[in-house]
Amino acid sequence: QALALLLKTQLPSGSELSLYDIAPVTPGVAVDLSHIPTAVKIKGFSGEDATPALEGADVVLISAGVARKPGMDRSDLFNVNAGIVKNLVQQVAKTCPKACIGIITNPVNTTVAIAAEVLKKAGVYDKNKLFGVTTLDIIRSNTFVAELKGKQPGEVEVPVIGGHSGVTILPLLSQVPGVSFTEQEVADLTKRIQNAGTEVVEAKAGGGSATLSMGQAAARFGLSLVRALQGEQGVVECAYVEGDGQYARFFSQPLLLGKNGVEERKSIGTLSAFEQNALEGMLD
Repeated sequence: QALALLLKTQLPSGSELSLYDIAPVTPGVAVDLSHIPTAVKIKGFSGEDATPALEGADVVLISAGVARKPGMDRSDLFNVNAGIVKNLVQQVAKTCPKACIGIITNPVNTTVAIAAEVLKKAGVYDKNKLFGVTTLDIIRSNTFVAELKGKQPGEVEVPVIGGHSGVTILPLLSQVPGVSFTEQEVADLTKRIQNAGTEVVEAKAGGGSATLSMGQAAARFGLSLVRALQGEQGVVECAYVEGDGQYARFFSQPLLLGKNGVEERKSIGTLSAFEQNALEGMLD
């Protein structure tokens, strides 16, 4: 719902937003949001069949699945969420095979690979149009660095590479312009960014995981994708995509977005010794 609210208020005029969930409340959520005065049409669909929500879609964001509870890590979600993603991506392949797909459902490191296999099987896979949404790692990094260094969060942009869980989350703090860190700060910040999801799960004491910050992150990614699809130049976001196999089959890195999804997989640049070690460690 946080994501839907942000998209209803921020999508370009004339956009159409479709909400889908198996929960019967979904059409009502759309009615609620439809009272917000923006030029974005909204509809909600529920039940087993996502087809009506997917017809004509240019971008599909998949956030369905169960959330983490205290004591769980993202891989504990795999058995349930893998099936949900598989089912939804099969419907996307059938109904809107040319859409860009953003997978938010954890564990992203594996749900994206499952989505790719489903699309391949259907003969519609385009590696430039399938993304694992890792933007939450970027906005957390920006927030924590700005707090530590007394900067405005809007002026900090930390590239985050690798994956979307634990040690696979690697913020490239050495590449943040105009900010320097001690070795201890780098170690502490990296650890905090990697464990930030658990910080929220524990603070919510069994009442859920990061939904509001995740909504903000997913909206940022979705809106960037829409701007790029509409022809805006120079839109760059990090996301988890199938690359050229230089590091791993799927890898999160900075991407230049365009009318066909990924226009260019950008270099991860020069890494510090700490970052190089962390990269080698995650790939082992």
